[in-house]
Amino acid sequence: MGKKRGAGGSEVSESERLLFGGPLRYDMGWNQHRDAFLELTFRAMVTRLPSLLTSSFRLAWQADRRAARTVLAAEVGRGLAQAVGLLAVNSVLGRLIGGGALEERLRGAVPALAAMAAVMVVSTLLRAASTYATGRLEPKVERVATELYLERAAAVELAAIEDHAFHKLLDTAQYGASSARRMISYSTRVVNAAISLIAAAGVLTVLHPALLPLLATMTLPSAWSALTNARRRYESFHTWVQHSRAGHLISGLLTEPAAAPEIRVHGVGPFLLRHYRAMSETAEAEQARLARLAARTGLIAAAWTGLATVATYATLGGLLLAGAMALSVAGTAVLAIRTGSSSLDSLVLEVNALHEEALFVGDLQRLYVEAAERAIPVGGAPLPEDPEEIRFENVSFSYPGESARPALDDVTLALPLGRIVALVGENGSGKTTLVKLLAGLYTPDRGRILWDDVDTATVDRHQLAERIAMVAQDFKRWPFTARVNVAVGRSSAPLTEERLAASLAEAGAEDVVADLPRGLDTLLARQFSGGHELSGGQWQRLGIARAAYRRGHILIVDEPTAALDARAELEVFDKIRALASAGQTVVLITHRLASVRHADLVHVLDQGRLVESGTPDELLATGGVYAELYSLQAEQFTARVPAPKAS
Repeated sequence: MGKKRGAGGSEVSESERLLFGGPLRYDMGWNQHRDAFLELTFRAMVTRLPSLLTSSFRLAWQADRRAARTVLAAEVGRGLAQAVGLLAVNSVLGRLIGGGALEERLRGAVPALAAMAAVMVVSTLLRAASTYATGRLEPKVERVATELYLERAAAVELAAIEDHAFHKLLDTAQYGASSARRMISYSTRVVNAAISLIAAAGVLTVLHPALLPLLATMTLPSAWSALTNARRRYESFHTWVQHSRAGHLISGLLTEPAAAPEIRVHGVGPFLLRHYRAMSETAEAEQARLARLAARTGLIAAAWTGLATVATYATLGGLLLAGAMALSVAGTAVLAIRTGSSSLDSLVLEVNALHEEALFVGDLQRLYVEAAERAIPVGGAPLPEDPEEIRFENVSFSYPGESARPALDDVTLALPLGRIVALVGENGSGKTTLVKLLAGLYTPDRGRILWDDVDTATVDRHQLAERIAMVAQDFKRWPFTARVNVAVGRSSAPLTEERLAASLAEAGAEDVVADLPRGLDTLLARQFSGGHELSGGQWQRLGIARAAYRRGHILIVDEPTAALDARAELEVFDKIRALASAGQTVVLITHRLASVRHADLVHVLDQGRLVESGTPDELLATGGVYAELYSLQAEQFTARVPAPKAS
């Protein structure tokens, strides 16, 4: 596959250009997080450590307070035990290397040896307690963070879900929950390493002040290496997150049941595999680049660490030769240097890892904030209890980032309640957009939607949604049981057999359920064991049953008979007329104009504008757009088929 340079100088595969129209790179990934990268220095990392630990402890406290207290107490205790252990070692060495008979020296070292044994037992018990409590905390923290992510994402406006920038935030923030889980382990290790380092540094300072800065010099290279690689990984993640999602999309298509027939008949499998390979190779090149840079950085850090280590032990040897340090003290110093170096190295690595995970948790927290700003408003004025009509007054609406022509342009019309109102027009005329505005899924750019005299811009949106039942043309086919696929129409209502039976009867879906192997308890997902698949027409009836189960005041039906045969189509429209005769308002969208002959009112849309309104008979009599479209469809059924020529 040919390649070109894309954003940031990365290679762009031909697959990206062919399948997705261009490079799948988020140029804004670096810019949006630039401050986070610039702050990722050793000084900033140490400065931010308290806030990082506080953030981690807050997550743990929210998930399980008892386990959080146990982890904190155990890690503090382990660090203090290590300090006591170093002091006991110094005492033992002093006794053993000091003057006097060997028996007296051994007897004098017994209390310190006992203290060392006790410290080891206590440290082991504390480690076990910390491990157990951390094991309880981690999954709970991830669950709490994931629930918040899903709760906030599910509560935003539909326009936010369809917005490219917000969806990018959804992509990156989804990793914040697992990062929050890992922050718990990193935080416990940071606390333990910090206390151990303080203990070792205190011992070294008492032994000789010159040893402490040398200890720090030994560990600075690994800190620089870890921080540099963390910046690279985080930048790469944000740049490539969309590319990664596209690769998963291609691989998923190869095993998706809906795509399986066409993949086999049209031989699409090799095509998708070829492009999956090209996309993967592009991503692999990025990983190879990161590995190459990490190896180079590691070599530089290792060389620096080696020189610092030589200098440290040379200084220790010089102090011994000069008589500035006793042999027992030197032995303790060696242990303290090794302990301190290990603790400082661990501290730097763990704080770096903690900081890196905190950046991803920061993405999650940014989602919480932005989702709250773009959430469906709560509260507002009440809707009229028994309105007579809904009016659109000079309503205009455009989809962000799409064509200059608005989807709806200065539309004024009335929807009398308790009637069948049909919306007709060619594709792209604005019918579906209008009913989405009616349902409160979008808000108008200009104009008003009134329930009697109440503007929906001021009403309680959740109350508005309660009044609406919708069967969209592409309604969701939930991979659950048939029972749930109907009852999800009003998931907050008690699930009763009476309500289910009535809804199935209203939709004419009893035969669909009767033909299922386990009736309403049949799983409608072929990809699971025992799963069953419905035809398009059967799904259509189940979708109408779902809307009937909801029992909304206004039923919006978008192309309800698109997957039905002629006989089933007539039955469905009979059911729709029955709903309207019982007092329910039906807003019907259909291309089959013969099916709207029983509508009380028809609105004809063309390129986002209302061009005609009236009863079907009135519109046929005026000879306008409706009459023209009706005649075109009628001709398809009345045109003569030419007789075959004699051979």
